[in-house]
Amino acid sequence: MYMQQLFSGKRGYLLGFIGSFGLVGLALWIQTRYHLEPCPLCITQRICFMVLGVMFLIGAFVKPATLFGRIATLAQVLAALVGAGWALRHWWIQAHKENMVVDCGVGFDYMFQNFPLKKMFTLIFRGTGDCATIDWTFLGLTIPQLSLIAFIGFGVYAVYLFRVNGK
Repeated sequence: MYMQQLFSGKRGYLLGFIGSFGLVGLALWIQTRYHLEPCPLCITQRICFMVLGVMFLIGAFVKPATLFGRIATLAQVLAALVGAGWALRHWWIQAHKENMVVDCGVGFDYMFQNFPLKKMFTLIFRGTGDCATIDWTFLGLTIPQLSLIAFIGFGVYAVYLFRVNGK
């Protein structure tokens, strides 16, 4: 009964919003606590979490059964899938780091200021030597692995919220 109330209506979507931005806050805390410099793929995943959070926030203010509500749910699932794709790519780079050319590459800020959008996304997706580095783990899982789990969880959660609230 309590779980149903927690996940019904706006509360469920607001929990998704808080969870998404909470993970970004956690990433920033880990970054400052352990003096880590995020790679371009880490930053991209953070952006995906923020977009997902905004989509959950929008979902809190629309009725799921309406066309706009269905589009909001689709946007939530797509944001989770895109984020999962970036996390999967990051995990793959870390798993194949022995085959990577270990160089620092250019930073995200430099790419954003000096390259066209298409070139910037090509460089981000390819990753850099920084992206192959494993700086921090939790329960034996790397940050991209944890992000992948979170993105999949948020995608399933978005579908669950639609099913519970979309009547």
